[in-house]
Amino acid sequence: MKLIKLGAIDSTNEFLKGLSSNQVLENFTVVSAENQTNGKGQMGSVWTSEPSTNLIMSVLVKDFLMDTNHLFDVNIAASVAVIQALEILNIPKLSIKWPNDIMSYNKKIGGILIENSIKSDGTIISIVGLGLNVNQTNFENLPKASSLAVTCNTNFDKEKILLKIMEKLEQNIQSWNQNSVLLWSEYSNKLFKKGIPMLFEDQNKQNFMGIIQGVSSIGKLEVLLEDDLVSEFDIKEIQMLY
Repeated sequence: MKLIKLGAIDSTNEFLKGLSSNQVLENFTVVSAENQTNGKGQMGSVWTSEPSTNLIMSVLVKDFLMDTNHLFDVNIAASVAVIQALEILNIPKLSIKWPNDIMSYNKKIGGILIENSIKSDGTIISIVGLGLNVNQTNFENLPKASSLAVTCNTNFDKEKILLKIMEKLEQNIQSWNQNSVLLWSEYSNKLFKKGIPMLFEDQNKQNFMGIIQGVSSIGKLEVLLEDDLVSEFDIKEIQMLY
C-alpha cells in the first residue's frame, strides 16, 4: 500500500483520479487529506468535514471488477471493511445505511463514494472515497451526524484507523472469490433498519410504509411494501424518513 498524505485538497477522489490517469499506480494506493474543500457525496451531494479532525481518504482499486454487472461488489467490500475495522475499536451499534453510509446508533459517522471508470481495454478501475467523522465534536445544524469521539467520548488516532481499514479492505478484495457470499451476507445483516417497518419518501415526495429486505445483486434496495410485493429502488429513488 502506497500512502500519499496531503494538507488541503479540493477532493481526494479527484486528485487520485487525475494521478491514476497520468501514471501507473500500484493497487490500493491511498490519498489522505487533512482538509477537503470540495468533497462529494452520493449523486452530487456535498460532503463537508471539519479540518484536521476527520479521516478523509481515497483508495485505488484495480484488477478486481471484471464486468459492469458486478459494480456493487466494491461497495460490499469497502462498506464491510469499514465496519470490520470499527468493530475492532469497539464502536457501538454499527450499521450500513444503504447504499454505504456508516452509522452508529441512528447517527451517520461516515460515508463512502465509489467512482468506477472503464478503460479502453475493458478493465474497470474504482476510486473508493471515504469520509469518516473521527474527532469532530461540533455538529451544529447536522442533527443526524456524529463521530467516533462523540459516540465513545474519547479521541482516536486517524492514521491507525486508516491502516486498519486498508488491512480489511485488502483482505476483502483479495479473498473475494472465496468469501463473496459471506461478505454479501455481512453487508445484508448490517443494513440499517432492516426488517423494521419504516416510513419512506419517493421521488414524487409521496410517503409510504415499507420494510427493508435486503439488496439485489446490482445494488438496488429491496423493500417489502404494504401490498406484500417486494420492489427494488435505485439511489435517489427512495429516501428513508427516520
